[in-house]
Amino acid sequence: MIIYISGPYSADTNEGKLQNTQTAIDVGIELIRKGYTVIIPHLSHYTDMRAQELGIEFSWEIWMKQDLELLERCDALYFIGESRGACIELERAKELGLRIFYSLEEVPEVRVK
Repeated sequence: MIIYISGPYSADTNEGKLQNTQTAIDVGIELIRKGYTVIIPHLSHYTDMRAQELGIEFSWEIWMKQDLELLERCDALYFIGESRGACIELERAKELGLRIFYSLEEVPEVRVK
């Protein structure tokens, strides 16, 4: 099962964006420990930082398009919390009929062979 991690990313500061990214990574680590494959869209934080260094600005809409295309390839969504983008992802996951988790306790462990 591939689990997409959804949660707030945008923030007023780069430190806030980094903290949101680290929160998503921490959830991803726990899901990997439980035996799952994860997609952490927050990792685009580093791609966006590099793009900005190169003088390239990507809009919020471009990142959402990327995220929603990744979501369509997943089996489940882990919802960290609300934000404009996370709520869009949650609604799309529901439309796709994906399994949705709201806490680590809800996610069963799987055996890795």
